[in-house]
Amino acid sequence: MPQHTRSTRVCRDCDGHATAHITTGTLNPDGTRVTLRVTCPACKGTGHTAPARTLIRARG
Repeated sequence: MPQHTRSTRVCRDCDGHATAHITTGTLNPDGTRVTLRVTCPACKGTGHTAPARTLIRARG
C-alpha cells in the first residue's frame, strides 16, 4: 500500500528547523551557557508555510 506524502509545506527559508539557540559566549552563575533563542522570520517559528493562494485573473 503506498504511503501518502505530507500535506504541510516545509518552510523554504529554515527547511523546517524554525528555532535555533545561539550561545553568546558568557556563562551564567551556575556554569551554563547564556543562549539566545532565534525564530525564523518567514514562518514565525512554526517550520511550515501556508500554500500559495490561487491567483484570479480579472477579465477586462
